[in-house]
Amino acid sequence: MAKLLLLFALCLLPAIATAQLAANPFLVTGKIYCDTCRCGYETTASKYLPGSLVKIVCKDRDTSRVTYEVEGVTDSTGTYNILVQSDHGDDACDAVLVKSSDPECSTPNSGRDKARVILTRNNGMVSDARFVNAMGFSQNVPLASCPQILQKYQEAED
Repeated sequence: MAKLLLLFALCLLPAIATAQLAANPFLVTGKIYCDTCRCGYETTASKYLPGSLVKIVCKDRDTSRVTYEVEGVTDSTGTYNILVQSDHGDDACDAVLVKSSDPECSTPNSGRDKARVILTRNNGMVSDARFVNAMGFSQNVPLASCPQILQKYQEAED
């Protein structure tokens, strides 16, 4: 009888654990902005891009084969919220810019066109929420006010 209970427990516990993981998806959240001054980072002149397309891509670290992909769209504040239904263990997962909603601001900023996101529960994080660094597109023509705006970001000389 004890062996039967042990066998039952060994078969049932993994199923319960798997069901629990599927019941608690990750919520990946981030923002997409337009770099209106073409400086490579957010400024007070940056605007957020509603209706832009972003995707989460996970790849096997050994083979670089895509193991998971899901897309999302930014809301009126330029924020995306994408549900990821499963734990991706050792996979390398990134949020990646796909398409800007603004044709005048559609070139992905180099270095700000993707952001790493950890999609595993085996890392000490308690929450299922994952917050991703902001990603941006460059505006085709910088704003005329950019020199004055960027002066605020320069360090004072000694």
